[in-house]
This record gives sequence, structure tokens and C-alpha cells, in this order.
Amino acid sequence: MPKQKITKEMVVETAFQLAREGGMERVQVKTIAARLGCSVQPIYSYCQSMDGLRRDVFRRVGGFVRDYLAQNGGGFQSTGRAFVRLAREEPELFKLYTLQPREEVACLDDLYRAEASPGMAGAIAGELGLDEEASRRLHLNMMIYTIGLGTIFSVSEPGIPAEEIFTWQEQAYQAFLRQEKEGNPHAG
Repeated sequence: MPKQKITKEMVVETAFQLAREGGMERVQVKTIAARLGCSVQPIYSYCQSMDGLRRDVFRRVGGFVRDYLAQNGGGFQSTGRAFVRLAREEPELFKLYTLQPREEVACLDDLYRAEASPGMAGAIAGELGLDEEASRRLHLNMMIYTIGLGTIFSVSEPGIPAEEIFTWQEQAYQAFLRQEKEGNPHAG
């Protein structure tokens, strides 16, 4: 039986699956090699350092989250709900995504630019009849609130009912929307 050729993609995918199952602490060269049924040598040949492999896993997690939200979201509000569902369905990936190091983020506006889809504020503005700056503030407020709810949802045992989480998310949305529609000068 010929030996299986190990590729970098196989190493990253295996590391991703290990992180998905038990967090980044499961991502170890020996564990990856055992899962792939090979020695540690191919792992080391593709990964100059564990930091580099972790960056590859974080990129893979980011791609997974974007795909998940695209498939399960759609509009502004449904994407927020999908993000919270992700926290319950994929708690380890949710934690990795939300807790990953973010370079060049020194304020919440930086976070918004790094995380929000380009054109999202314009789309929200068109949908809700707000100006683009008010839409950006609304979106940022909901991002912050939804990440917080998702974090609670991902670590609660036996688990807060999804409908309770969605009710709180909707209440926050209505409050932030009302704030923007009233033109609160201290918004955001």
C-alpha cells in the first residue's frame, strides 16, 4: 500500500478539526501527526512554527464563520441570529473566532472596519432609512452586543434557551435603532 502524501492543506484542515473539537490547545504536532497517520516530520516541514500554524487555523476559522453566516444569515437581523446559533452549534470555533488576536485594532472603529463586510452600513441604511453613519453605529452596537450574547450562549450549561437569547438580542436591536432614529448625539 503506497504511503499517503501529506499536504499543507491536510495539516491545516486537521489542525482546524482538532481546534473545532477542543480548542486551540488540542492543536499539537503529535496530535496532528497521529490523526493523519504519519510521523511528525511532514508537519514540521509545512509549519515553520506553531504560531504560523495557529495563524493558518485562525484564517480557516474565519473562513468557516463567514461561510456559516452567508449560508444561515442573509439580512442584518438574521445574520445576528446566525452568529448566536454559531455560538451554540460550534462553541470552540466561536471562541476561537471572537478571541483571536486582532492586529491593528486600537479602538472600536478599527474593529468595525476589520470585521464588518464592506458596504454593510450602506445596506443597513437603505433597509432602515438611516444615514450611513447612524447605520454604522447601529451595526457596531449590535456586533458588540451579539458577541457578548454569543459568548454567554457558548459557555452556559445546560444552556440558555435560544429564544431567550433572541428575545434579548431583539430588545437590544430595538433600543439601538430607536436611539439612532431619535438622533441621539451621544450614540455610539
